[in-house]
Amino acid sequence: MEILDKFKALRQEIFSYFGYVEDWRVLPIVDARQYFWSLDGLGPGKVKFADTIAELKGEAGNYYENEIYTQRHLPKWVYRGKDYTMIVVDTHTDGNQFLQIFDNRKER
Repeated sequence: MEILDKFKALRQEIFSYFGYVEDWRVLPIVDARQYFWSLDGLGPGKVKFADTIAELKGEAGNYYENEIYTQRHLPKWVYRGKDYTMIVVDTHTDGNQFLQIFDNRKER
């Protein structure tokens, strides 16, 4: 199935960009490039993100926090690339853990 082959190839391209090697768990990718964000620790810790700089600084409005998911099978949990950062996160809601990708230009 060609579309599945393309999907797998694109997913691997993303992983290669960050130097991420999938191990034990298959985590979904969430695109968070639209948010302003800040990192509090590299694991354990939190990633804080919001629609605007004011909401991020004030921790109000459309402001969110995800815990860095320190999955023991991974060598690290924050993967920085030149333009983007991928963070392994746990929302503590309905068992949701995923790979959240942020734009480095919006890091505060």
